[in-house]
Amino acid sequence: MSFQIHEVDESGTQVATYVTSHDGQGIERVDIIDSLQAFSSSIAGLLSSRAVLKGVGVGDANASPTAALLLSVLQDSMGRIATILFAHKLGTALEPECKMYRLLADIFNDFAMVLDCLSPALPKVPRVMLLSASSVLRALCGVAAGSSKASLSAHFAKWGNLGELNAKDSSQETIISLLGMLAGSLVVSYVESPIATWSWLILLLSIHLAMNHAAVRAVSMHTLNRQRANIAISTMLDQNRALTPDEVSLQERIFERDGVLRWRGTRIIGKAIIGVSLQTVIGFLGQPHVVTGSISSLSIKLERLVSLFQDEEYLLWYERSCRIAMIVLKSKASPQSQLKAWSHALLMAQLHASEDSASGNSKSMDEETLQRLQETLTKISIQWRQSLVALEAAGWDLNTASLETISSTRVCLQRNSASHRIHE
Repeated sequence: MSFQIHEVDESGTQVATYVTSHDGQGIERVDIIDSLQAFSSSIAGLLSSRAVLKGVGVGDANASPTAALLLSVLQDSMGRIATILFAHKLGTALEPECKMYRLLADIFNDFAMVLDCLSPALPKVPRVMLLSASSVLRALCGVAAGSSKASLSAHFAKWGNLGELNAKDSSQETIISLLGMLAGSLVVSYVESPIATWSWLILLLSIHLAMNHAAVRAVSMHTLNRQRANIAISTMLDQNRALTPDEVSLQERIFERDGVLRWRGTRIIGKAIIGVSLQTVIGFLGQPHVVTGSISSLSIKLERLVSLFQDEEYLLWYERSCRIAMIVLKSKASPQSQLKAWSHALLMAQLHASEDSASGNSKSMDEETLQRLQETLTKISIQWRQSLVALEAAGWDLNTASLETISSTRVCLQRNSASHRIHE
């Protein structure tokens, strides 16, 4: 009789395997991808730093310390402004799309190093612009890397020891960066010519990006963002089978177009926007009058739409002409309700994927859309509880909302005997 004992650390990573056989197999070591990427990045950083120092006039008797200081102030100011704007624009999307932004942060950083190495070959004014652009890219890298790292650390802290995990990770990065600086000191001492510098830089950045790409691909997130929801829900509806996070990770794209709907990871069948305002949906329910701006028959369509979703925590409208599903969330929409809304939009897009959206007049299209919404809602609702149980059993975290990537609104519906009142 033989057996195996697997030992894991706080992040759930397997660090050792003990077997009863006598074949000499012992401990299986932790992957060294993260160490390799940090090591190569440290050496490349020294090469780019040397280029920046040369560009600002180190070693040039005619260089002005004041000019170098003002350049530093300009770079710092540009970086701070970029940080504010980037966080404002994409702050909501950083956690749901943490894998994409983690790799994108490294691309920003590596491109900034390339710009730094280009700066000494340019005249003064273009050089200042190039170094300012480099500072902006590093600021974007800082925002994307910091936010995505927080999400990934929370994913790996399976025992609730997030602080300990971050402390150990910082210590490991410090050691690797120190070793990289020591090795980089030898590299910059012997690599002087432009050809050798660029050859080393391209090699190191290639290793850095390749290691980060492999590391991101190896992560299997347990939350359902839009892309993972497309894969898991379409398989559930098509084959009545719940994929595990590892199975979905194999089909997941690191860079995906914003809000697209794919059936089982194949071609794009539509687009969905979750958390839109009610005004956006109203704009598609009818054409406003040229003079008054009023929309004919709006109250009838809106009342039917509200009645259709009166027992749900969302409203959904699918615009067939442009294959866009718009999801309005109610004030108490739970993560499971948001996932149901996305699943409903995915099913609607699948049903209309092979249809000619331009056929028929507007009135008949709206009537058919309302009918299809009711049919698909009934289909989704019948098997929704069973689907949630199957997804949770497969290892998915359904209590964390990861579908919204923009600052969204909520609506509150108040009913009385005469009419419906909706507050946004």
